[in-house]
Amino acid sequence: MQATDTTVDPSEIAKFEAMASEWWDPNGKFKPLHMLNPCRLDYITSQIAAEFGRDLAAPEPFKGLRLLDIGCGGGLLSEPMARLGATVVGADAAAGNLPVARIHAEKSGLEIDYRHTAAEDLAAAGEQFDVVLNMEVIEHVADPQGFMNACQQLLKPGGLLLCSTINRNPKSFMMAIVGAEMIMRWLPRGTHEWNKFITPDELYTLIETAGLTPVDRKGFVFNPIAWSWSISARDLNVNYVTASIKAD
Repeated sequence: MQATDTTVDPSEIAKFEAMASEWWDPNGKFKPLHMLNPCRLDYITSQIAAEFGRDLAAPEPFKGLRLLDIGCGGGLLSEPMARLGATVVGADAAAGNLPVARIHAEKSGLEIDYRHTAAEDLAAAGEQFDVVLNMEVIEHVADPQGFMNACQQLLKPGGLLLCSTINRNPKSFMMAIVGAEMIMRWLPRGTHEWNKFITPDELYTLIETAGLTPVDRKGFVFNPIAWSWSISARDLNVNYVTASIKAD
């Protein structure tokens, strides 16, 4: 389905389509996401397991759960969720990302329903999910509140929304713009716009206005000495993630 609603920002879509062929190259333009991914997955899997009473040591612990990865890109999160047994729909408004995602999933022996669509289109079609992953997407949309409202509509009662983004402050400008784009050149210049970054309090307001209840938030912190990411209960200065629940 072609995405048509106002939350889609064509200029942001174009940025990611231009890099689509590099999604699965750990040393390419998505190197920061490859580095962050183990940390993201630790948070995602622990929150899903806690909310739905699943044992991560069991085979396919997420079997029976329907999960939406909105803004799925090349499938860096969709594939691990499918391996854990979830029924996964990966949605992206950038059509160029999806052939890359489909081919990689097929080579990996995974069945993932990849669609060229947007959150509001899925919501209008009445789609419902136990879990919605909204990871590093909301800072790229034209209407953050409309996007969050659509995510809320996509959740079943008792469903879980996981949303990560980048804080807006001087440190995030230095780390995400100057450091990642200008100095390290991990990402093409202009990938992020600092004025679109969202503070934790602003994100909580978006979540609550959409009718969801925030239950957790943590920081993703990069250690330049260890060259690794970790989860922090206190440091939300740059990258951070939230968990929210839709009432039964």
